[in-house]
Amino acid sequence: MSKRITGKVVYQDFSGGFWGIISDSGKEYRPVNFPNQLKKKGASVEIVIRKVKDEVSMFMWGEPVKIISFSTLYS
Repeated sequence: MSKRITGKVVYQDFSGGFWGIISDSGKEYRPVNFPNQLKKKGASVEIVIRKVKDEVSMFMWGEPVKIISFSTLYS
């Protein structure tokens, strides 16, 4: 099941570094397929995600998700 969220792009500089999204409600997401177009610290985004099951990662941060679609929001 897909879910639409809005939030900010963050770069976490530990465990080798990785990109993530912190939703407006404060939940942390770690997309397994982070598009290059979104790799801008602090960018406001709206994304449609789907939970990833059985994902193995060395990163102990955020919920693993797959980005289905995305757009950058401007204020």
